[in-house]
Amino acid sequence: MRRVAIYPGSFDPITNGHLDVITRAAGMFDHVVVAVAHNVEKLPLFTTKERVALAQAAVKGIRNVSVDGFEGLLVDYAQRQQARVVVRGLRAVSDFEFEFQMALMNRRLQPKVETIFLMPKDEYTFISSRLVREIAWLGGDVSNFVPAGVQKALKQKIAAG
Repeated sequence: MRRVAIYPGSFDPITNGHLDVITRAAGMFDHVVVAVAHNVEKLPLFTTKERVALAQAAVKGIRNVSVDGFEGLLVDYAQRQQARVVVRGLRAVSDFEFEFQMALMNRRLQPKVETIFLMPKDEYTFISSRLVREIAWLGGDVSNFVPAGVQKALKQKIAAG
């Protein structure tokens, strides 16, 4: 049986920290689905379609990774993908409480889907999509934090207003 994992998130935009977690998860599973969430509570900078395209370009060289957009409950999506594992990244202790609650809720909703936590490399622990967007909006250089395609897309989006 293929070991499939889901790595869900907003990815608004995808960062080098996300890519680090994706690359390491790809080494642990037969297939990793980067699941770009459509969250009605958030007002993303990029549309779901744009975020999926940016993520696809970023993971292009990783053979066992695909990207998909999804709505609804993560555990339902995981079942449709025949995934038994959800991968979540933890940058700091402050991430843990929220992620722990989500993992427990997902376990309650679907006991067959497990959650594992991966920490990014030290050099990525401070990177977040929110901070990248803020730096880009203020005219700062985000080239060390995101893939080149994301940097270009951020410049275009900001220039368009």
